[in-house]
Amino acid sequence: MRVRLLGLSAQWLDDLSDDEKAGLLSMVGEVFEIEEIDEYGQPWVRKFWFDEDGEACAFHSIGLEAQEMEVVDAAVVDEDR
Repeated sequence: MRVRLLGLSAQWLDDLSDDEKAGLLSMVGEVFEIEEIDEYGQPWVRKFWFDEDGEACAFHSIGLEAQEMEVVDAAVVDEDR
């Protein structure tokens, strides 16, 4: 399933460095494929950043709360039924 990240409401954002926080906040508005759903039912998405050679140089994975996302590819959900 694909979801759009609407925002991040986690308190732990305040504990991150400015660079890490900026990276995570740059994900807001983007569409991601859900990579996994953890044992608590929380969906996880991941973003990779690439260097000038096209090599992955950093990534962030984040577990999302329901209010932080919207489904953008309902056809995938319907196909799984």
